[in-house]
Amino acid sequence: MSDARTPLNLLDRTPAAARAAVAAWIASQELPRYRADQIVRRLWTAPVADWADATELPAALRAGLARDFPLARLAESVVQRSADGTVKYLFRLADGEAIESVLIPSGTRRTLCISSQAGCALKCAFCATGTMGFRRNLSAFEIAGQVREIILRDPADKPTNVVFMGMGEPLLNWPAVDTALTILNDPAGLGIGARRITVSTVGILPGMTEFARRPEQFRLAISLHAPTSPQRLAIMPVEKKYALDDVLKAAEAFRKRVTFEYVMIGGVNDADTDADHLAKLARRLGALVNILPLHPGGAPGLAPTRAPRIRAFAERLRHQGIEATVRRSRGLDINAACGQLRVEVEKNRRRDATAARTGAAEAIAEAIEVVPAHEVEVE
Repeated sequence: MSDARTPLNLLDRTPAAARAAVAAWIASQELPRYRADQIVRRLWTAPVADWADATELPAALRAGLARDFPLARLAESVVQRSADGTVKYLFRLADGEAIESVLIPSGTRRTLCISSQAGCALKCAFCATGTMGFRRNLSAFEIAGQVREIILRDPADKPTNVVFMGMGEPLLNWPAVDTALTILNDPAGLGIGARRITVSTVGILPGMTEFARRPEQFRLAISLHAPTSPQRLAIMPVEKKYALDDVLKAAEAFRKRVTFEYVMIGGVNDADTDADHLAKLARRLGALVNILPLHPGGAPGLAPTRAPRIRAFAERLRHQGIEATVRRSRGLDINAACGQLRVEVEKNRRRDATAARTGAAEAIAEAIEVVPAHEVEVE
């Protein structure tokens, strides 16, 4: 095998780029060219947790791969399973940051909601992720690796659909999301159909322009949540920079059908007049409206719209020729709101740390009380 070299994370590259790197490495080892195909399929198509598990390869080759191309992992920190089948994962990254993924089964469909950033800078009023602020962008591996970890845990849970609706704003991390989309869709990667992959954005205009240039039929979802600019500004500060009308104009460049995501918030965006304004916007783009009940755990201070009002709102849209779907809340018995699990875990860690410090201080105080004053050293 070769001399020592800087390890390369093949999982951070598109399948084509990874194959090129492996092919060059294979040639340098004077090994048969077909070994490159065997190696690359173990990245995404038939992933292994460690090269030692790729037993179809000679032991010496596996050792060389482990040295030069170690397989990065996301560390599973917390797993919560809801009574409705929803599973939420908190993954710990190499630098200690944490991100969330949510697997939502529905019949034969298994949708995985993935994160694109650790934290988020946008501070939307209805989202728990915004309360933690922006920490950093994820790499392409850390994004697509969320799907890989699910498969490694149980191949039967391989997602049929992927939505970029977890922590962070995908289009503020476009270079990594761009690569991750290729990994997710490429037959030599995870092989998930483009129409089964949705990128959700609040409307980051430069990113929308880049996304529109991709030839695949990826889906675009716009986090709308209010039908007028003043209403949107009240719950989504990003409206100051990217105005609603400009976002809708940018969406007109998409050849694919656009979805409006609309979280129903009691007394904020659920009036009949809101439905009428929303219908006009949806008609303009031929958009589907995806109505989402506010998850009660993700937005302290905001109240979910009641079910009868949600149904009436949806019917008002349909009567105006707009296709509207109402999504039922999933994972109500777990921390399933976006960012909620991460926030709760961090709160608990801080609480435990505070308790530990308090306990230590109390122990010192007790020790001082039982030691004669002349025996206590003060530095």
